[in-house]
Amino acid sequence: MRLVEGIYLLIGTNLGERLQNLAQARQLIGRMAGRIICQSGLYKTQAWGETNQPDFLNQVLQIKTRLSHEALLQQTQAIEQAMGKQKIGKWRERLIDVDILYYGNRIVSTPRLTLPHPQIPYRNFTLAPLCEIAPDQVHPLLRQSHQKLLAASPDPLKVWKYEG
Repeated sequence: MRLVEGIYLLIGTNLGERLQNLAQARQLIGRMAGRIICQSGLYKTQAWGETNQPDFLNQVLQIKTRLSHEALLQQTQAIEQAMGKQKIGKWRERLIDVDILYYGNRIVSTPRLTLPHPQIPYRNFTLAPLCEIAPDQVHPLLRQSHQKLLAASPDPLKVWKYEG
């Protein structure tokens, strides 16, 4: 398979040593999924959905890979399992979460994967780091830049740049 660019992943954690969790996820992504070519800073946000839990740290990574989108999904799930992620329930605490946001400009709809990620326009914790590294990129379905999507986001949760 040829090298695919314009792939964006969101990593997040709100359990344990959050900085260490993100560092380990980046290392495993670089080894198992593709070469990281750009990364946002870290962003802190309140939990989305189930709000009675610790704050999250999130980061967006841009990668290049030769993996198909299906193989990339398998690798991101393998990374989550290797790091000890357990299915606690929707919108619950996460030791690590690795979501594929974009796979280039591909539009994919399968029972296991929808691309672009359908929640991008509704989550500030995704849009803020995307705006840092790809503010003018246009969502292939909505035909709006990340900056415009963030400005119009209905998400009431605040997102802060994490300074450590």
